[in-house]
Amino acid sequence: MLKKSVLLFDTIVHLRAKQIRYRAYYILRKELRKVFASTSAVRMHSVNCAALKLTDSIALPQSYGNNSFVFLNLTYRFDTAIEWNYSEHGKLWTYNLNYFDFLMQAGLSKEEGVELIKNFVRDMPRIKDGLMPFPISLRGMNWIKFLSKHAICDQMINEALMAQYTILKETLEYHLLGNHLLENAFSLLFGAYYFQEERFYQKAKELLLEELNEQILDDGAHFELSPMYHQIMLFRVLDCINLLQNNSWKQDELLAFLTQKAEKMLAWLKLMTFSNGDIPLFNDSAKNIAPTTQALCDYAERLDLRHSSTKLSECGYRKWMKDAYECVVDVGNIGPDYIPGHAHSDTFNFELYISGKPFIVDTGLSTYETNARRSMERSTSAHNTVEVDGKNQSQVWGGFRVGKRAKIVSLDEGEHGVSAEHNGYKNIGVSHRRTFSFSPKSLMIEDLLTGEKSEGRAYLHFYPGIEPAIEGSCIVCEASQIRVSSAEITIEEYLYAPEFNTAIAAKVAVINFSQNLQMEIKL
Repeated sequence: MLKKSVLLFDTIVHLRAKQIRYRAYYILRKELRKVFASTSAVRMHSVNCAALKLTDSIALPQSYGNNSFVFLNLTYRFDTAIEWNYSEHGKLWTYNLNYFDFLMQAGLSKEEGVELIKNFVRDMPRIKDGLMPFPISLRGMNWIKFLSKHAICDQMINEALMAQYTILKETLEYHLLGNHLLENAFSLLFGAYYFQEERFYQKAKELLLEELNEQILDDGAHFELSPMYHQIMLFRVLDCINLLQNNSWKQDELLAFLTQKAEKMLAWLKLMTFSNGDIPLFNDSAKNIAPTTQALCDYAERLDLRHSSTKLSECGYRKWMKDAYECVVDVGNIGPDYIPGHAHSDTFNFELYISGKPFIVDTGLSTYETNARRSMERSTSAHNTVEVDGKNQSQVWGGFRVGKRAKIVSLDEGEHGVSAEHNGYKNIGVSHRRTFSFSPKSLMIEDLLTGEKSEGRAYLHFYPGIEPAIEGSCIVCEASQIRVSSAEITIEEYLYAPEFNTAIAAKVAVINFSQNLQMEIKL
């Protein structure tokens, strides 16, 4: 009990006062509404809408057809009416059902889209998760884009949509902050323009100016340090630019502000993306959730955004590109202290692509459920870094929580490499320094453990289909040879998770060493 209390304290101590205050406020308000039988409105009256014009956005993947839905690689077909509260595939699947992204898939007819929306509206009094602020935010944008595309102004739909925006305005996710509050703000901007509602606009503008200035780092990265969430946030910013470019209800500095942020975000994403179009699966990142980098670049071009450039700095990621390989390394902190829910215990992790193909990869992300798989995928041993005494560098726990976290205490970098030290093992009296050195045909990685314990375990996770073999002090693969200094090497199996609810058998090299380890990857 004491140990759990300490872990909880180490987690809560990093929260902002605003998060704690709003969490208490929302809980108290919910209880008072139960006592006084008060609920938020689910229908408004006499609501008018504006005819919005929008440039074509990004078509989203097929996820609906013939009463069947597929999200996160899980499919369910409703035999009769759609059950918007369906929960057998987990809460994230339910949320996806309620997002209405399928309105943006190619080939969905106007009539079918309207019927899906009205089906939801008729069910609103009994809908649960779908009336939480996050799904309201995403659904609101999707409804408005669909209604605008087909020039629909339906009173029943508008009343329900205004009711949802009223709920959203009352339940902004200040208790979570980060990408959740940004999604609220993006959606409020859409709601403001659609209804020409001044109070929505002023709140959206306030939040966007404040949150984007905080959440987009100077090098263009989104501060939660997930390439997947970066893609999603960039998509939203581009959609807002689209909205403001094509509709003149307000004329102020917001368009220029959003454009400047989008150009920086786009430059960062292009730099981080591998030549084959993949993003590194750092932190909570998975494929086929966000629009691809190429789709976002094409969209930005349709919006006439300028090309920009950046240098990786504040985000903590670094990338080296040689003729034979590309390597992205993580020599930064895990992200904002007050919202580390999408962070992994992965300091000094790296991904290596050879000739445009994945070679050493991150384990990936298969679930948001609070279970053993989620804990494993966030753990140090699931990443290409060093574990000491079987412990995580950062105390990831409970699905989306982090207690004590590793901090970078030293960073030296130059043209041909980078060297950094973190203090994630200070509780057991150990510091870990890792040095990456890059040359045209090879990559050298050196690990140094100093302190009371000198036994470490390094991991190299190979992409599925690569079959490493041990030959003396070398790990031999078809594309390369990895020379290892004095150490014990074993080849084991792990499950690679490039997408939600996906697990592909692959090989991992586990390297046990004492104090110092040198690995030279020769191509």
